[in-house]
Amino acid sequence: MTDFEYEMTMQDKKFSATIDRLRNRNFSNNLPFLILSDELPDGQGFYEFADGHIEIQEVYTIEADIETRFIRRLTDAEANRVREQFMEDNGLF
Repeated sequence: MTDFEYEMTMQDKKFSATIDRLRNRNFSNNLPFLILSDELPDGQGFYEFADGHIEIQEVYTIEADIETRFIRRLTDAEANRVREQFMEDNGLF
């Protein structure tokens, strides 16, 4: 492994650890964790909650206020697929 490859591997591990800490911190504060995805239209995101369910919500602004609008709750199978894809994409598996 070259020095460059080693540095990239270390940065990937730090990134994954940071994402995992943020996700767990949100859950411990009873807050959802936002998962952005190219699967959804602009302005929408997956919101994962500590109990494991995931919702699609739309984020928009009204003047200086940021608002969200509930779109739908994912089925358990959909939520598992989104979660697994996020974990895999971010080196959390």
